[in-house]
Amino acid sequence: MYIEVPLIVSILLIASGLWLLSWSANRFVDSSAVLAKRLGVPPFIIGMVVIGFGTSAPELAVSALSAASGHSDLSLGNAYGSNIYNIAVILGVVALLRPVIVRSATMLSSSLLLVGISLLSGFLVWHGGAFSRLDAIISLVVFALLLPISCWIERKSNKNAEEAPLEIATMNHPWFWTLASLLLLVGSSHLLVWGAVDLARAFGVSELMVGLTVVAAGTSLPELASAVVAARKGQNDFVVGNIVGSNFFNTLAVVGVSGFINPFSCQGGYVLTRDLWVMVALSASLLVFGCSLKNWKNPVKMSVLKGGLWVCAFIVYFVFLVLQEVK
Repeated sequence: MYIEVPLIVSILLIASGLWLLSWSANRFVDSSAVLAKRLGVPPFIIGMVVIGFGTSAPELAVSALSAASGHSDLSLGNAYGSNIYNIAVILGVVALLRPVIVRSATMLSSSLLLVGISLLSGFLVWHGGAFSRLDAIISLVVFALLLPISCWIERKSNKNAEEAPLEIATMNHPWFWTLASLLLLVGSSHLLVWGAVDLARAFGVSELMVGLTVVAAGTSLPELASAVVAARKGQNDFVVGNIVGSNFFNTLAVVGVSGFINPFSCQGGYVLTRDLWVMVALSASLLVFGCSLKNWKNPVKMSVLKGGLWVCAFIVYFVFLVLQEVK
């Protein structure tokens, strides 16, 4: 239960929450990567799992807190909105800044995985008009089963490809920083949700739209920062792995944990008639933009044109959101 506060306080809560989220998430990712390195975890796992899932920690914290507070629309909107933002904005911006060379095999398996789990998540939310704890458990079990399988498939397809070395920052006391940044992550998420809920009330905007826009963009800042840095260093597989890992985590684990904490209904909203299908279409676009039609083993360049199309698609989606809200 959040206490209503003046408008300026809500804005300050959102601004401070976003800043602290970005800082703590980056610190969490760095310290986790150092731990993984010291424990001998392969670089691919660091990029796909530790960094990809680590940068989704804000989404998990915000959605779990929103669910516990009874704001399921904000929780679901944050997860789906982050997935839309990850592909349309993050991959789009990265491709605009520097074309990304990807392996068709990676994009083929990744796009099929994301489309499949998006449809599964939508079905679990839709059937029966509610997302129960049983649905949440199914979502989490599928996540636990698909994670090692997807890692094995990617390892197998990547065994003959050259990987750019992943740079790991030096850090003292990584265990301390991992725990401390995680605690700060939860605290800053609390500030962000509090401010977002009050801002939605002040302007009469639905919590779903706030989750799909302000909160989704804010919690996706770690993915954007890490993707831009990786692209500049030429770590193309890392860019795609980060986005795919993040969306995989958001769709199954974030929604699953939120639903387990507080089962919710999803009736009369746009999330299943609009946002779900935008997320599915963008996931499918990875197959269209990232695979060679002649030979799926050939590398493909995500060009400036493709990046521009993704960004334009997000702009159209955002305008559509606003128009539906002000009707």
